[in-house]
Amino acid sequence: MKFIVSSTALSSHLQAISRVINSKNALPILDCFLFELQDGTLSVTVSDSETTMVTTVEVNESDTDGRFAVTAKTLLDALKEIPEQPLTFDINTDSLEITVQYQNGKYSLMGQNADEFPQSAMLGDNAVRVEMDAQVLLGGINRAVFATADDELRPVMNGIYFDITMVASDGHKLVRCKTLAAKGNERAAFILPKKPANLMKNLLPKEQGMVTIEFDERNAVVTLENYRMVCRLIE
Repeated sequence: MKFIVSSTALSSHLQAISRVINSKNALPILDCFLFELQDGTLSVTVSDSETTMVTTVEVNESDTDGRFAVTAKTLLDALKEIPEQPLTFDINTDSLEITVQYQNGKYSLMGQNADEFPQSAMLGDNAVRVEMDAQVLLGGINRAVFATADDELRPVMNGIYFDITMVASDGHKLVRCKTLAAKGNERAAFILPKKPANLMKNLLPKEQGMVTIEFDERNAVVTLENYRMVCRLIE
């Protein structure tokens, strides 16, 4: 398996999704990026078992489709030292040895079995769909997320309540942001945890156009132009 990709494009996308990874994980595979190459499009996935984020990067060249996992910190540290240029990834799918070639040298990394990476949650047939302008959503999250709590006894206070309005409270502060710009197929509500809310807060400033939010009783899927996030909701 072999592909060529821009170093800065790959690095910026990996930096954006790496915030999902916890400093300590029960499963070693959750310390990794999952790379999946299909039809010339590279998808990279990270997860902490509660929140999963996927980003897509167009590759310059590729030979065959495939998938592998690689430790996130090792790859990010390597990419920090490389200026803009094409990177050639050559993966031995049998031994999982990864060679990254660039203009002045190469890195050798060991990959991990992609089949060990957990699958993201699937939405039920009763999922509700809402569309909202990216900058409207960003404004609502910015105004509400600071009022969320860190209360183990009252977990519903630890997120943002969405019901076309965005509401957050820690028991002392209460923020309510109402918008008429959201469009959905029916009325419904959910509570988005603080961590995915902050992840969206970091991604949305560069986004334009509409953001799609789909959710059921347990999970939500947020789709941006180059990113897709699946997260477990607060019940």
